[in-house]
Formats: sequence, structure tokens, C-alpha cells
Amino acid sequence: QVQLVESGGGLVQAGGSLRLSCAASGLVFGIYGMNWYRQAPGKQRELVATISSLGNTNYSDSVKGRFTISRDNAKNTVFLLMNSLKPEDMAVYFCNVWNSNYWGRGTQVTVSS
Repeated sequence: QVQLVESGGGLVQAGGSLRLSCAASGLVFGIYGMNWYRQAPGKQRELVATISSLGNTNYSDSVKGRFTISRDNAKNTVFLLMNSLKPEDMAVYFCNVWNSNYWGRGTQVTVSS
């Protein structure tokens, strides 16, 4: 059974940083691409960043240059380092296995202005 558990969210002031983690189990983690999504209240879920099994990365325009996705295959974990946070980054952040319906429960990121 595939499980994804996000952590690392919290309250931060605008301009601050957070690092999210997503621990995966029940799959051969290293062969899958991984995504980070976010969903703000009243908005659709938005793809934020992706990382392939080979470590190639892509970002939405809204976070490019501020967020960094990475992975540690030995620990079955994908990370999202978020710098220069803005109030509009406030959302629940979810990790997802590429091209799958496997999702974590999310972690809340709150950015105060």
C-alpha cells in the first residue's frame, strides 16, 4: 500500500523559508517522478514543482527561482525548499506520485504579511 506523508508546514512571515518533506512507502520510490501541488481556499489544486526519477526538475512560473524540489532516494523522501515566501503561497501542500492517484494528506503553509 502506497503511503505519502507530508511534514514541515507551519506559520512563517513573508520573506521567510520553510522546507517541506514527503516520506513515501509502499513503492519503489527511485523509479517514480514526484510532484508537489498546493491548494489555497476556494482555488483549484495547482502543480508547483516536479522532479523526475533522474532528478530533472520543473516549476510553475509563480515559484520559479524561489522554490527548490529535491529528492533523497535512500530515504524515500522528496523535499520542497521554499524561500522568499509570499502571502499568496499560503495553501495546503500535497505530494503526489507522478501520473498516479497517490496523494498525501497535505501540510498547511501559512504566510503572514
